[in-house]
Amino acid sequence: MTHVLRHARHTLCATAILAGLGLATSASAQIAWDLANEYPQGSIHAMTADTFIAAVHEATGGAITITAHHGAALGFRSVDHFDAVGDGAIPVASSFGGTWAGIDPVFLISSLPFLAASIEDNWALYQASKPYFEAVFEDANQVFLFASPWPPSGLWGNKPLDSMEALRNYRIRTFDANGTVTLRAAGASPIQVSWADVVPQLSTGALEGVLTSADGGAAAQLWEHQSHFTEVNYAMPLQFTHMNRDEYDMLSDELRAALHEAAAVAERQGWDMLAARVAENYEAMVANGMTVVTDVSDEFLAALSEAASESHAEWRNRFGADNADALLAAFEAARN
Repeated sequence: MTHVLRHARHTLCATAILAGLGLATSASAQIAWDLANEYPQGSIHAMTADTFIAAVHEATGGAITITAHHGAALGFRSVDHFDAVGDGAIPVASSFGGTWAGIDPVFLISSLPFLAASIEDNWALYQASKPYFEAVFEDANQVFLFASPWPPSGLWGNKPLDSMEALRNYRIRTFDANGTVTLRAAGASPIQVSWADVVPQLSTGALEGVLTSADGGAAAQLWEHQSHFTEVNYAMPLQFTHMNRDEYDMLSDELRAALHEAAAVAERQGWDMLAARVAENYEAMVANGMTVVTDVSDEFLAALSEAASESHAEWRNRFGADNADALLAAFEAARN
């Protein structure tokens, strides 16, 4: 992927698009949707959602207006979004896919630990996985619009989590089944917790640490509860933007085309901003008194990778050997 789009909100020319598509902009044609997002304002995926909303408004000449509800303001967690969007309770959502392991194991592919080591590798993995995602959403009365990754997950805690001994019996939040299996194999005491519940559980001492990106933690100001972030580049799991199929089918062909144009803009922004975003997060964390640990040993990373092998095997078993082989072969082909 070529990372060239830095100011996505300004790349669509409304006049040209409206002239080409002939979109109606009268008051009678206006459509209003709500978008649910569990993560806080200022997080990378709140920003990506806001970019998508602005691009939709511009591309449709105001015919579609979307209101974002960040920080689980509508009362829904990502784990709830899949059914809520399919049933029509929410028209559109930005959702962390790792919570959907019970729906389809394909949603765990992007969080398999240490499978894809770079932004480019993660993009290739996404391209290989996209047809599977589209099919699952289609079967659930939904339309897959786009996905973009979280920055690499690391280990938040009140000490450096840079050895297997440091992890031993540590009560650490995980975001999906892969993390739970991996950290348990590493000797920790993992607990899978929705993002909206992380800070309350840190406050009460139910959690001692958190597996998440620097971005998610910085947006939630986890430095108020944690003193260290240990960089391990664990995985870059995907956030999905998806919508109700019935709402989509009511749109004209022109509005659908504009919707997908806007989705492409937001997707490119979400991928393009990753590298700079990590540097910004680290700067904010250090400014707020945190220690960012980046010099972890090769021995520790190798031990974590070995602990992750069980999650890889479990995913392969759940997804099916033939499906897993086909997807991973497509991934290898996309990397080359």
